[in-house]
Amino acid sequence: MRVPRLVGLMAVDARETARGQGLLLTAPDRPDLSLAVVDHVVRQYPPPGAEVPRDSMVYVWFGFGPGEGGGGVREPRMPKPPRGGLGREPDEPGDPYPALSSR
Repeated sequence: MRVPRLVGLMAVDARETARGQGLLLTAPDRPDLSLAVVDHVVRQYPPPGAEVPRDSMVYVWFGFGPGEGGGGVREPRMPKPPRGGLGREPDEPGDPYPALSSR
C-alpha cells in the first residue's frame, strides 16, 4: 500500500486518513497525539507515495496552520537606537599587551 499525503491536514483528518489506509500514526513531537485536533501536519515520514506494508507506522510533525502563530505584530520601536557603536577602550599607559589596531 502507498502512504497518503498527510502534510497540510489537521491532526484529526491525518489520523482518519491514516487509519482508513490501514496505517498507524505517531508524532515524535506530540506525545498527546490523540488530543491534537486542529494542529496541521508540516512533515511526514515515509513520504507520500512510498510503498509500505499494512499496519506500518507513519511519523508526522505538527506546526502552525495558515494564518496562525508566527512572530506576532511587527511595529516600529521608538526611539531608534543611536547610530554607531561603542568605541574601543584606549590602552592603559605602559600596558604590556596593547590592543592591535585594524588600521
